[in-house]
Amino acid sequence: MNPIFQHPTYLLKRQAIALTGRFRFYDPMGNLVMFSEQKMFRWKEDIRVYADESKTREVLSIKARQIMDFSAAYDVVDTEMNQKVGVLRRKGWRSMFRDEWEVLDENDNVKGLLFEDSMGLALLRRLILGSWLPQNYDITFGTTRVADLKQNFHLFRYELNLDFSMDVSRMLDRRLGIAAGILLAAVEGKQSN
Repeated sequence: MNPIFQHPTYLLKRQAIALTGRFRFYDPMGNLVMFSEQKMFRWKEDIRVYADESKTREVLSIKARQIMDFSAAYDVVDTEMNQKVGVLRRKGWRSMFRDEWEVLDENDNVKGLLFEDSMGLALLRRLILGSWLPQNYDITFGTTRVADLKQNFHLFRYELNLDFSMDVSRMLDRRLGIAAGILLAAVEGKQSN
């Protein structure tokens, strides 16, 4: 597996002023390790992740299975290894008030959940405070917390800290966690526009 997927933490930054979502991932030392840019006017979401901004080496793809789906499922593929890593599936109606996703393995078996921190804070974000109240997500496999995805408060940009350090037995494939960060940033970007 590519060493860029081995870090215990990442910082994702979404470019604020751009026609499409541009995402940069930084390792714990502040080095750029991945870059992604959403394509405009796509019927079906197809996000490509590259090793750098020159986009010469694709490392990950995140593709929606259907054109318009409220409970969208996204296949995550390690493109260097030509290997499906797993699936992230949004729980449609349940995500209206509090974001909730299922984390599936490469055979579409549910392994865990990705969810917003609390119903109360989620409702405050949606109804009153909007982006003034940063989002916080957990990924759990059963009762074990394997990741924390926490948004930083900034007026003019979106930042998300991805922390996998509590996952000492590496139950969560980092590539799925990185894809989750991009999808959350992309969804939040669409909701705030």
